[in-house]
Amino acid sequence: MTTTAETKSIHPMRWVPTLYLAEGLPYYAVALVAGLMYKSLGVPNDQIARWTGLIGFAWVFKCLWSPFLEAASSKKLIVVLFQCLGGVSLVLVALSLQLPMYFAISIALLAIVAIASATHDIAADGLYISTLSHKQQAAYAGWQGAFFNAAKFISLGGLVILAGHLEKQMSAHSAWMIIFGILGVMLIALGIYHSWALPGTRNVQTGESMQTVFSTLVDVIIDFFKKPGIWLAITFIILFRAGEGQIQTIGPLFLRDSKELGGLGLTTDQVGLVYGSAGTIAFLAGSILGGYFTSWLGLRRALPWLIIAMNVPNLVFFFLSSQMPDNMAVIATALSFEMFGYGFGFVGLILFIMQVVAVGKYQTAHYALGTGVMQLGAVFFKMISGDIQMALGYKNFFIWVLISAIPVLILTRFVRIPVQEKEQAAAPATPEQVTA
Repeated sequence: MTTTAETKSIHPMRWVPTLYLAEGLPYYAVALVAGLMYKSLGVPNDQIARWTGLIGFAWVFKCLWSPFLEAASSKKLIVVLFQCLGGVSLVLVALSLQLPMYFAISIALLAIVAIASATHDIAADGLYISTLSHKQQAAYAGWQGAFFNAAKFISLGGLVILAGHLEKQMSAHSAWMIIFGILGVMLIALGIYHSWALPGTRNVQTGESMQTVFSTLVDVIIDFFKKPGIWLAITFIILFRAGEGQIQTIGPLFLRDSKELGGLGLTTDQVGLVYGSAGTIAFLAGSILGGYFTSWLGLRRALPWLIIAMNVPNLVFFFLSSQMPDNMAVIATALSFEMFGYGFGFVGLILFIMQVVAVGKYQTAHYALGTGVMQLGAVFFKMISGDIQMALGYKNFFIWVLISAIPVLILTRFVRIPVQEKEQAAAPATPEQVTA
């Protein structure tokens, strides 16, 4: 075990916003932007969903190697190193798009980006916690979420819109090479900036060996699985994301597919506009209101309504696949409604992990394990969503997504939820918590 000593004082506003911008950029590049890129390049939906989903396991298991990062000489070094590694890998993804075997090579490189990003997240959060006082941590928490979401505006919004314009002037491969090149250069530039701007810290050894750290990790895992009702809770967490994990994967692909194939036939820049701007704003509004709603009603009573709010708006995709509207205002309004519900309902899962799963001896570590299970649910349903959609077609797939929400709604009657949760403040969920 180590403690961290501050060796250099730098105002948090110089590094907190950019640190969480650097945390968001590679995540959205892998989780969302890559899928739209492969769609433009003609990759089938099942391959897109399966392989981009598989890469997401990096964020599932990151909690398992987080204790060992304490052995590094400094958290700042890890942050800078993995930002630069992620940036270089993104540039290599861009260059690989011109090769005959671009899909296999780019997937392998995106896996490196994901591992680098997940490792960077651990060190970045550790640096934030160890450098700032409790008062400062609270004061700058809003900047964390704001700039993580700024990464979504930049990547899924601005850069995808740019990709759409470039696709009209050159080949899709060349257009997306430029986009991933920009993402890589941005991340490398942030790494170089942070080599100066991050507070200099060093880890002071307290005498615990790596074997002790490993033993503690084993004890944390054993204690986690000894919790009463833990397997029911794990099942609940995984099923909570059954509908959302599928809709967030196939939804953008449906928007891009031609009308002859059952899609809406939107251009890349139109998808970037509705998802990266209007959709993100709606998600944030839903997250904030969902937090207040849960704080007012209490998690036990609010949870069924949060699940309904998260899944019923998916009806808009069935509506879009049935009516096939051309009016962008109608499409943007429908998708904003869906994203609002997603943000509103997702609060319930975060609070369930905090107040039910993470309670006990290793609260922080068990919260990390809980969020790992949460990511596992998203990854699993993302991986199978492409095969299901191609078997059912878009319209029937969206009906299936609605049916997928029923099991978790039933489980709300059986999971154990403490009575005192209403006394605790409900925090709005952010996309950063999705990747935890």
